[in-house]
Order: sequence, then structure tokens, then C-alpha cells
Amino acid sequence: VDSYGRMARHGGGCFSGKDPTKIDRSAAYMARYIAKNIVGAGLADRCEIQISYTIGVAAPVSIYAETFGTSQLSNEQITKLITQHFDMRPGRI
Repeated sequence: VDSYGRMARHGGGCFSGKDPTKIDRSAAYMARYIAKNIVGAGLADRCEIQISYTIGVAAPVSIYAETFGTSQLSNEQITKLITQHFDMRPGRI
């Protein structure tokens, strides 16, 4: 696996050899971008984003934020903010 070592978990295989149109690669980068923005905005000290897609559906079928207890907002509130402020459709990543 060629990502961020043990710090960030991800499903699937390696990113190497996959072009940016492959959702498993581009969505992983988007999840990291969102997590960095959550931390950068001071909403949490740690953040992990989970995004799930299915074939034939543009929008993610599931989005979840885990802040490991480092946010004054609930994980559900963070997730709601994410859906309001980030367009995670493959064509927009």
C-alpha cells in the first residue's frame, strides 16, 4: 500500500498506476483534503473521512467523519458540514 503509512486507513489496493479518474484514488485524495480542512479550520485536532461510492451513482452513498473525540462538534455535525461544503462527485474532484 502506497499511502500515508499507518496514519490514514484506506480500502482497496495501491494508488500507483491508477490515473486520477479512478475513484478509489481521487476519493482518497479528496478525503485527505477534507480532513486537512476540518483540522485547519480548528473544528478538530484529528479527523478521518470515510467516503463510499457505488457504480452508476455520482454522489457518495455514504460519508462519515471520525474526529476521535477531538472536536466540540459531534461526528454527525462534522459530516453534515462536509456534505454542505464539499462537492464529492467524481467529476468535481
